[in-house]
Amino acid sequence: MAMTASQKILAAHAHLDEVTAGQLISAELDLVLANDITGPVAIKEFKKTGADKVKDKSKIALVMDHFAPNKDVKSAEQCKACRIFAKEQGIENFYDVGKMGIEHALLPEQGLVGAGDLVIGADSHTCTYGALGAFSTGVGSTDMAAGMLTQKCWFKVPSAIKFELTGKPAKYVCGKDVILHIIGLIGVDGALYKSMEFTGDGVKYLNIDDRFTICNMAIEAGAKNGIFPVDEVALEYMKGRFKRPVKAYEADPDAQYDAVYKIDLSKLKPTVSFPHLPENTRTEWDKIPVDQVVIGSCTNGRITDMRIAAEILKGRKVADGVRAIIIPATQEVYRQCVNEGLVNIFLDAGAIISTPTCGPCLGGYMGILAEGERAVSTTNRNFVGRMGHVNSEVYLASPYVAAASAITGYLSTPDEL
Repeated sequence: MAMTASQKILAAHAHLDEVTAGQLISAELDLVLANDITGPVAIKEFKKTGADKVKDKSKIALVMDHFAPNKDVKSAEQCKACRIFAKEQGIENFYDVGKMGIEHALLPEQGLVGAGDLVIGADSHTCTYGALGAFSTGVGSTDMAAGMLTQKCWFKVPSAIKFELTGKPAKYVCGKDVILHIIGLIGVDGALYKSMEFTGDGVKYLNIDDRFTICNMAIEAGAKNGIFPVDEVALEYMKGRFKRPVKAYEADPDAQYDAVYKIDLSKLKPTVSFPHLPENTRTEWDKIPVDQVVIGSCTNGRITDMRIAAEILKGRKVADGVRAIIIPATQEVYRQCVNEGLVNIFLDAGAIISTPTCGPCLGGYMGILAEGERAVSTTNRNFVGRMGHVNSEVYLASPYVAAASAITGYLSTPDEL
């Protein structure tokens, strides 16, 4: 029977010859993930089972990234619970201050996830790893606990939507614009519990960081996962990094899709998601003053994002009254920023640079908005109160648009500089 790439991965991990959409399966996992917010809940549920040991200490990752370095006593206690558990269990992939990064940038960088993998994470943006040809998806903390206990998880096999990408993106258009365009096209529930499979000649023009960004925000269209083909770009990224054999799965030519969308990347424009839903996208707008710009997160905190920001900020100054916050996603990205001179560009422009953290994205710290304030952000959600006060506003955009807006003081594209 014909299957999609995602269905083939699920079938392989369930030790089945084939699976069909809607089928319930139990599948073996290559990695289970939690952070300092979801980890303590999962640990509590794990201990309720009475189990003494996790199933496989090498296939668990705990990343302290949401409130680390700790912002208050509560966050310190959350991280402490994870630290104690990691030490007790001998968790091999435990990342704390000094070694940590934003989880969905860190795990691919460290070679913990890759092509053909089946990964669950107690964080909704776990779908990021589809950029490497993995099936990865977010789950609740109780499923995370069960994953640590059994190294298995149950799934309802998703149906799929195909996105055929053609053409080469224009200048100042990147992966963030692609996924915002798609979410604007199909809506925040347009791919509800479906696989978003990206194919076509246009894929070759998307670098690996573009693909991470696109898969990262598949959940913002309601998708179970997003996935790209394993091509030369993906293989080059995994070379010397990924710690397991590469297993590339391709959809059968006659695989069934609920819908097929054809998108010409050459026709896309810089796209911004206006408050208060990712689907509220526009390519034209009036001058909208902004108070803060955030460039970072698991969506756009990788080295190409930093280079884009530096390209726009170089030799320019952040506008008076604008707070520009730049957050490299991992220690290695931070190091690259230093070695390439990007840090000096950011500082000269009047921006600040943070340690890797999810902080402002979820309204945690390192950039909370007050009542009536607006932010242009490269993060992934702009719900009411997402970055602070319920009467604040978040505009989701690419690093190009975010950096340009920091300079002008209002929502802008680089063409306006």
